[in-house]
Amino acid sequence: MVKIRLSRFGSAHNPHYRIVVADARRPRDGGYIESLGHYDPRKKSENFLKVDVERAQHWLAQGAQPTATARRLLKSQGVRVR
Repeated sequence: MVKIRLSRFGSAHNPHYRIVVADARRPRDGGYIESLGHYDPRKKSENFLKVDVERAQHWLAQGAQPTATARRLLKSQGVRVR
């Protein structure tokens, strides 16, 4: 099963996440199929959340299942999630 989920990057106490399309059997920070954007939960800059809406819609149409957090972030960017 293919999932849209967050992959953690950044140093200790300074998390940054990539929104990625990955095989559900892969580890959280392991290899992924495609990166759809990024998210900074600390909101340090104006563009703390960026999502490639077109590619996200493509993967959702192909049957990719977003996690709860990824679903919330995609909805906030205007991606229609079932």
